[in-house]
Amino acid sequence: ELAGQRGGAVWRQHLGRPDDPADSLRADLAAAPERAVVVVGTVDDAVVGYGVARVEDLADGTVLSVISDLYVHADARGIGVGEAMMDLLVAHAQDAGAVGIDSLALPGDRETKNFFETFGLKARAIVVHRSLRP
Repeated sequence: ELAGQRGGAVWRQHLGRPDDPADSLRADLAAAPERAVVVVGTVDDAVVGYGVARVEDLADGTVLSVISDLYVHADARGIGVGEAMMDLLVAHAQDAGAVGIDSLALPGDRETKNFFETFGLKARAIVVHRSLRP
């Protein structure tokens, strides 16, 4: 879904998951199960979204929670599924003693930016890129 947005093609190649993310999610959890969490959002027992966060070490010995994935199927948006998953990811970060939470919103993706801002996340960096492909 993000691949078609500005910056999305490079994001997908660099940080995105395959179309069927199950194997890559299992691999992430197996690599560091004590530092990662996967949550799912459901409506009437049907999975309509998922979120992934991991705790990363910072240079000063503290830890940062990084939300790498947060997705809700388009038909299930606007009913609180994303908010419920975000609450769980924030709780995981707090339980881990994280000093903060990072995630990514692509340029011009106001909906994602506004969503994160409701949870207190604010832009702290801008990633710039220049394609070297002809």
